Amino acid sequence: MKHSSFHNTNNPLDPEEFRRQGHMIIDFLADYYLNIEKYPVLSQVEPGYLRKRLPESTPYNPESIETILQDVQDHILPGVTHWQSPSYFAYFPSTGSIAGFLGEMLSTGFNVVGFNWISSPAATELESIVMDWLGEMLQLPKSFLFSGNGGGVLQGTTCEAILCTLVAARDQMLRRIGSQNMGKLVVYGSDQTHCSLQKAARIAGINPSNFRAIKTTKRTSFSLSPDSLRSAICEDIDAGLIPLFLCATVGTTSTTAIDPIGSLSDVAKDYGLWLHVDAAYAGSVCICPEFRHVIDGVEGANSFSLNAHKWFLTTLDCCCLWVKDPSALIKSLSTNPEYLKNKATDSRQVVDYKDWQLTLSRRFRSLKLWFVLRNYGVAKLRDFLRSHVNMAKLFEGFVTSDKRFEVVVPRSFAVVCFRVLSPGMGKAASYANGTTTNEASTNELNRKLLESINKSGLVFMTHSVVGGVFVMRFAVGATLVEEKHVITAWKVVQEHANAILISENY
Repeated sequence: MKHSSFHNTNNPLDPEEFRRQGHMIIDFLADYYLNIEKYPVLSQVEPGYLRKRLPESTPYNPESIETILQDVQDHILPGVTHWQSPSYFAYFPSTGSIAGFLGEMLSTGFNVVGFNWISSPAATELESIVMDWLGEMLQLPKSFLFSGNGGGVLQGTTCEAILCTLVAARDQMLRRIGSQNMGKLVVYGSDQTHCSLQKAARIAGINPSNFRAIKTTKRTSFSLSPDSLRSAICEDIDAGLIPLFLCATVGTTSTTAIDPIGSLSDVAKDYGLWLHVDAAYAGSVCICPEFRHVIDGVEGANSFSLNAHKWFLTTLDCCCLWVKDPSALIKSLSTNPEYLKNKATDSRQVVDYKDWQLTLSRRFRSLKLWFVLRNYGVAKLRDFLRSHVNMAKLFEGFVTSDKRFEVVVPRSFAVVCFRVLSPGMGKAASYANGTTTNEASTNELNRKLLESINKSGLVFMTHSVVGGVFVMRFAVGATLVEEKHVITAWKVVQEHANAILISENY
């Protein structure tokens, strides 16, 4: 058996062993990034593959890091889908960076549990500072910042951010109308809103029959119509129900559709709804002046969130949530047991972030965001985001120049939704009002094409279905992606389309 560090020292945090083994992990990851294009982007293993390869129980005696790392190489990597691959175009990106990684490393190394100010003052204060910095970069109204009367908090994911704001809205409403009316509260989104809204509503105790996913259409590029929202609200009020919460989205999951925040906030204001703006994906690009308009009207919202771990070089997890009225969150989420009492909290001069989130314990997430903001700066971050938009435009150009394909919905950011057409369809007639005579066969053709592309391991894309139409989503955003990868990806799409069209006798 190879040497084990545990034979030399009984200290699990021995500084010299940490230095030696830490270097090994950094070298391993540097080599991984260097060779990442050699791996199939989508893992090709079958369910249950790993149990067959690993021992049945925990080793009784220590094993060396070298031995474990070899098993990572031999057994774990085959089961990894490579989100950092430059040929990864699936879902939304999960960008990483050296600065984000090193900030995460420091956070893990310090391993503080910053639930209140006194448990690590720097963790709380840095979070408040970076949330104001990023809020200013986004030109959020001062009412969302600590420098106004609002404030920002780092959550794990959007699911948590939506649940926290929904619970705050629920309790605020019930304080006014009485808890006996809980069953009358209604939550609104569109049929394109992320599924986390419905999950949050369920957890928050909203009657499942009071969840509204308002239909969108191709005519409005699948954005939520304020008129449709108003109609739904009026119908609910007439039925004796109480409108509570609206989640509007900037950059929906399926097609990156943009809900009109300004006019939706007018409707929300008319009926006293809490408006949350979910900009998980597209919020990051709003630091570029040419994209800032997509969140115009945000001043009418109660809360706003984006995921820095999607498209902002900050490793998972890092969801940025701003609220206009922190006290609404605190009233719903605070706890004050004897064992956490302290003079700083009693002075009311500090933020205790445990009262802004679901859990008590929390990580020092602000370090990695601070590293990213400082190490890249506004100018470089804008360049990074714009480069992805330009590469998506390039791919969009490839699609439009090939008469066998079509872009199904207009590109808003760095995601292209496209499909191959059944021969004879013709682009003009392909998508009239979302239905065609041979839509089912075209959907099946695209399903087969996507499966074939992903099975090749050369490229990984995912799909959605909008208006009954199966679309392939080409999401540009991997940190390592370059133009050459986009060009190669298009060639892969064309080659597989050629093969399938021939084999299907089209």
